[in-house]
Amino acid sequence: MHLESCGVGMAVSEVRFLTIAEVASVMRVSKMTVYRLVHSGELPAVRVGRSFRVPEDAVNEYLHKSFYQAG
Repeated sequence: MHLESCGVGMAVSEVRFLTIAEVASVMRVSKMTVYRLVHSGELPAVRVGRSFRVPEDAVNEYLHKSFYQAG
């Protein structure tokens, strides 16, 4: 299985997944903000039981796309 649909071109066994709390910590936002990004489809996630896991590469890609250059 591959994760091309979320922009990650590697096998699932090679992907590092983060919890919602870990993503919130990396992005320095609240967990609710991360949940909103996941539910809106802006940040891909995998449902594991009742919780979500977000591919680390998807978080990095989201942050890179969100960079804003002032000036």
